[in-house]
Amino acid sequence: MIYKNDLAILEFDDNIESVIMPNHENLDINLPVKCVYAFLEDEIDRYVVRNEGEILGHFESATKTYPIYKINHKGHDLCLAQAPVGSAPAAQLLDWLIGYGVREIISTGTCGSLIDIAESTFLVPVRALRQEGTSFHYVLPSRYIDINPRAVSAIERVFRQRGLKYKEVMTRTTDGFYRETKDLVNYRVDEGCAVVEMECSALAAVSQMRKAIWGEILFTADTLADVENYDQRNWARNSFSYALELAMDAVIEI
Repeated sequence: MIYKNDLAILEFDDNIESVIMPNHENLDINLPVKCVYAFLEDEIDRYVVRNEGEILGHFESATKTYPIYKINHKGHDLCLAQAPVGSAPAAQLLDWLIGYGVREIISTGTCGSLIDIAESTFLVPVRALRQEGTSFHYVLPSRYIDINPRAVSAIERVFRQRGLKYKEVMTRTTDGFYRETKDLVNYRVDEGCAVVEMECSALAAVSQMRKAIWGEILFTADTLADVENYDQRNWARNSFSYALELAMDAVIEI
């Protein structure tokens, strides 16, 4: 059924069968059920080399080919994949991974602080404001989307096991990195958003439609808390390897 609207972005077809399905290539790939899908630059590549992982296949986009890895972590076979930045490409690759067998996914990556939060603080998003376009192709229009509670619980168990303090937050997912106006930042803070990133609501929507379990561990990089003095800090690069460890432990907990 097509839900029509004057605004095309709000129109939605609830038919899950598309003309081009994510597994339309019929590749001979059988991915592990559990997957870490991370926004960590080349940290996954380095980890796989250090730990003798294997390449299961490749996802070929118009601009880059993404290797899809398998690694054994604490006795569990995991799929590891680098996620491209931005809701549309990140959703496309996640949909493809699910199409080839992935069912339980934890993502991790940086976010921008909208309020005063120290760099490299780990956070658990439980709701996302949908200010990107991709999620509206996967689930009916709404202002927010909630993150799968099973994934949230798994992440929080890992945090407690490691004695890490954590905070549940609402994040704002946007397509417009260069469209953070002062008034808009303040408006989102007043609405309850603590951080901003570019994929969370889209990945939650893809997983919800495909009946997969997805959650995310965010950690703070740059900050917009002072709208008069933007500070990119160090992009939290010293936390990438630890974030990957947390994500692998969390996906095992699902």
